[in-house]
Amino acid sequence: AVLANRLSEVPHWNILLLEAGGHETEISDVPVLSLYLHKSKLDWKYRPQAQETACQAMIDKRCCWTKGKVIGGSSVLNTMLYIRGNKRDYNQWASMGNYGWSFDEVLPYFKKSQDQRNPYLAKSPYHGTGGYLTVQDSPFNTPLGVAFVQAGEELGYDITDVNGEQQTGFAFYQYTMRRGYRCSTAKAFLRPVRLRRNLHVALWAHATKVLIEPNTKRAYGVEFIRDGVKRVALARREVIVSSGAVASPQLLLLSGVGDAQHLQEVGVPLVHHLPGVGQNLQDHIAAAGLTFQVDYPVSLVMNRLVNINSALRYAILGDGPLTSSVGLEAVGFFTTKYGNQTDDWPDIEFMLVSTSATTDGGTQVKKAHGLTDAFYNDYFAPLNNKDVFSVWPMILRPKSRGYIKLRNNDPLRYPLMVHNYLTHPDDIRVMREGVKQAIALGETAALKRFGARFWRKLAPGCKHLPFYTDEYWECYVRQYTLTIYHLSGTCKMGPASDPAAVVDPELRVHGIKGLRVIDASIMPRVTSGNINAPTIMVAEKGADMIKALWRDSRRRRRRRSVSFDSEHCTNCTIFDL
Repeated sequence: AVLANRLSEVPHWNILLLEAGGHETEISDVPVLSLYLHKSKLDWKYRPQAQETACQAMIDKRCCWTKGKVIGGSSVLNTMLYIRGNKRDYNQWASMGNYGWSFDEVLPYFKKSQDQRNPYLAKSPYHGTGGYLTVQDSPFNTPLGVAFVQAGEELGYDITDVNGEQQTGFAFYQYTMRRGYRCSTAKAFLRPVRLRRNLHVALWAHATKVLIEPNTKRAYGVEFIRDGVKRVALARREVIVSSGAVASPQLLLLSGVGDAQHLQEVGVPLVHHLPGVGQNLQDHIAAAGLTFQVDYPVSLVMNRLVNINSALRYAILGDGPLTSSVGLEAVGFFTTKYGNQTDDWPDIEFMLVSTSATTDGGTQVKKAHGLTDAFYNDYFAPLNNKDVFSVWPMILRPKSRGYIKLRNNDPLRYPLMVHNYLTHPDDIRVMREGVKQAIALGETAALKRFGARFWRKLAPGCKHLPFYTDEYWECYVRQYTLTIYHLSGTCKMGPASDPAAVVDPELRVHGIKGLRVIDASIMPRVTSGNINAPTIMVAEKGADMIKALWRDSRRRRRRRSVSFDSEHCTNCTIFDL
């Protein structure tokens, strides 16, 4: 969506955007209902392979990877959290040979997109105003939201702007929200420019292959299926893959770009050997289900907040409990004993939530997370529809790496997805420490005044272990392991000297002319926080790189666009990008 907007600013470029899904819905606009979009027609409903290291409480021991199959992608289904990550993340990218990606060089692109509606933050040199993407504070907070921030202060942390000078500390979340409604990338970047004559958007168009001339190794078009018919779109200048960390490597592999041995195994003709395609898979995971009971009606309980009063307040004023992002109210960043506590580079993010899996009585949250009936009924059922809050410790820089591979050469079959969560011993240590700190947060006076007490029930699968021991917490985090849906890294950015790199620092696929990947899959290391904002930044920067290349080439008369004759273009359409 970002690329389509920025590239169509050049009036003589014809831009085609292919989207496998359809339009957003009225339900997707309502923040509190985001979990009801999981496993809907707007969701690819990916499920990685079962592994013994994580997700043991899920059906078939398989995690659920929700990814947006809709115009605007996962920004239509996510919880709208605007977190840029840590400046050291980007400086690390640059130190790996990725010129132009240091924090000082990417900050202007964060600010370019942003329309910060908080007047205090808008004055900060770290924020921008007037951009397409609206960022605002939540119009509604429960009393627990304030208590979360006070609890962090009680533990000795600063109250800070986590998108500013210092990340370590506690704060209220900032959201991609506009007047209480979701501000997806489709709403932010596509709707305002929908009347541009050079921008063409094809919905329900499933890309199946990038067309690459095998001798020159130049990308010249895309095959896609629409209305059950295979079609072709040709590109004079470039083909850009922005399908996410699962589908982007899948599409490259289907196009013959990837590990030669793997492509031979699945019957795809090799175009270019690039062994890093689909490797380096990273994700943020959290130990979910750490639930605390409270004695007062201060949390969000679904059967209490969904009523005519809330609906009218939302429809007329754009505020009230329906604007809550499923109870995500505050955030805390801190460094465990396994990190350098003198440095501002946290290894745990606390997602502080005025809800739990029990908030809706065991219906949609349980379904969205894929919990088994046996686990839910044993561990959570006694808390159904009661006032609770939860703390989700999320590991920020996991060392475990998964991968994406093809099952066969069928473009409509989902690829083989292996998450490898918690396979690195350092990840389990950091996660275990995060759980302990979550329990400590619940013991602060700020939360105790509501009668906060941890739900001290032994989790199924871990009842043979003594409570509060390291062994118990290790077992627990392997049960209710919740992906935060930050899949990244599978088309790693890096210089040509990096054998695992897929794209160069200008996001061009190594060894293939006229082909770029621009999405979260290019991240060499996942950023320290939620990745919606960084992914938008990557697209803003990528669009400028494309413009600069063709502008400079035109001046020097060195680069020519591809021309097509009738042999190339039978029953097809030609675009610039």
